[in-house]
Amino acid sequence: MTLSVWFVVTPNVLLLDYVGPAETLRMAAEMGGDFLLHHVAPTPRLATSLTVDITGMSALPPELPSHSLVVVTGNACEVEDYARPEALAVVDWLRRAPRADTCIASICSGALLLAAAGLLDHRQCTTHHSLIDDLRVAAPTALVQENRIFVEDGPVLTSAGITTGIDLALYLIERHAGAALAARVARRLVVYLRRSGHDEQLSPWLSHRNHLHPAVHRAQDAIASEPLRAWTLAELAQRAHVSERHLTRLFAEHAGIGVTAYQQHLRIARARELLGDRRLSVERVAELSGFNSARDFRRVWRRHEGTAPSARRGKATSAGC
Repeated sequence: MTLSVWFVVTPNVLLLDYVGPAETLRMAAEMGGDFLLHHVAPTPRLATSLTVDITGMSALPPELPSHSLVVVTGNACEVEDYARPEALAVVDWLRRAPRADTCIASICSGALLLAAAGLLDHRQCTTHHSLIDDLRVAAPTALVQENRIFVEDGPVLTSAGITTGIDLALYLIERHAGAALAARVARRLVVYLRRSGHDEQLSPWLSHRNHLHPAVHRAQDAIASEPLRAWTLAELAQRAHVSERHLTRLFAEHAGIGVTAYQQHLRIARARELLGDRRLSVERVAELSGFNSARDFRRVWRRHEGTAPSARRGKATSAGC
């Protein structure tokens, strides 16, 4: 299903807050992701932080289609900028345009506009470190988090801004189009793959990918595209266009993990998701995760998690956007 992404921009927008995540999602769409981008503003022409103007912006839509994501970008001088009539028009639009299934995200000081619209009430959220106190005043019932790249609370995501808007965009790509595409976009951007400090750990689908070696990435892309397949070293070496011995060495050097261990890493990640479904037996989870048997699954799980698979039961994952 196509995700309609609506970038909402106000006068004196901080350009990196806008173009960073916008270019990230544009690249994802160009590379096969099912994203449809819209760029809207209260005026068709507006100034930016770099004193150059943006023109050709579409008007704020009177209503949003189903399965939409609204991304409110940050500004260079929020005290003056958000007192302007254009910003107040955005706040009014945020109060009435979102549907029940609309997700809302903010970049940097855009969280202050969400707060003014009442969208952060009783939610966990964050913003740029210099604006944490301002956000607490603007949203007194919100649970404002410090030192976070971004925070997700149900359908609302808030980021620290500047370059973390790219982190947020990569997370959304992973959520809607898969980790393999997120990794490819990150490599194209030449950035590290990070997730929010709100999460317990780096996404297992994105970890061990913070390197630039193309052969290792080709092998990892193959494994990620078919994690249940019993990949042989020979098959992966062929995909990577190197010898088996060379791939083994490169994998350890650049990914920091062995080839077999990486395959098990992704299978355990899949099992972790499936264990949240109480309708599935451990035997069925093992099968759907690519393990030869429940016994083999339990052995690998205990090595990774230190507990039995049953300990994972009942731990729900965030539905989010």
